[in-house]
Amino acid sequence: MPGADLAARDADVDTAVFLVTTDDVRAACDVLAPVHVRTAGLDGCVSIEVDPRLSRDAAATAEMARLLWTTVNRDNLYIKIPATVEGLAAITEAISQGISVNVTLIFSLERYRAVMDAYLSGLEQAAAAGRDLAAIRSVASFFISRVDSEVDARLGQMATSQATQLKGKAAIANARLAYQAYQEVITSQRWQKLAGLGAQPQRPLWASTGVKNPAYPDTMYVTELVAADTVNTMPGTTLAAFADHGEVTGNTITGRYHDARRVLDQLTAIGIDFENVTGQLEREGLAKFENSWNQLSHTIAAELHRSHPARQS
Repeated sequence: MPGADLAARDADVDTAVFLVTTDDVRAACDVLAPVHVRTAGLDGCVSIEVDPRLSRDAAATAEMARLLWTTVNRDNLYIKIPATVEGLAAITEAISQGISVNVTLIFSLERYRAVMDAYLSGLEQAAAAGRDLAAIRSVASFFISRVDSEVDARLGQMATSQATQLKGKAAIANARLAYQAYQEVITSQRWQKLAGLGAQPQRPLWASTGVKNPAYPDTMYVTELVAADTVNTMPGTTLAAFADHGEVTGNTITGRYHDARRVLDQLTAIGIDFENVTGQLEREGLAKFENSWNQLSHTIAAELHRSHPARQS
């Protein structure tokens, strides 16, 4: 929606951000709609995020999720909700209302398990309300490279041979154990009951898969995390690198859980507080989301002023 039109409507900045983003995402949904139809709803989806400033307010997050869902009004839409403690209740509420959700900013195994529980709880409530479970979709975005960046920095401060040997191993180990948790859920009786009612699995989505350390293989967060039901949102440079020289050698997750657990145990043994790491990454991730949101708001405010200099934005 052009800035002049928004200014003429005397839209405030928050309203303008809402209108611009929902218009853009609706258009993106339409572009990808053929993929969504061709894959029976599996792919061709677009996410739009709830205002990250609401991430600690479950009720406000759930209410904005409903508003975004009804405003965009496309079947291939996902509402992106951060996996904060408060966000868990909003995830359940959104799913129970038939809203598809992209749960984002997951770093820890404990939080990931809570996210899966929130999804199942939402599906159970949706089933009790008579909703079509097959129409409800979800992905759980588990962040990868940021874990190595933080853990490697802490290992570097230790300056020991054991610490050096553990660099570049935390993120993949953490993700593999997350997939193990996913497998435990989809083989549970609780999930099987929901699947019998048409429910779709909440697919693990590997996010932040661009390799930040040039000493590491530039496709390792792709080739080392291959398994059924997963999604990998590669940034452009990683996608190009994988297209050029990436290799898929089959499943690179299952069967490696013991080694993954050993890596995390070794990190704990030498003094890496993994709970502290993931807590810090969540706080930093929320701050980055808010900064991006504020930058967008400032850009739109400037455009509103340029289109209608006399208005107060």
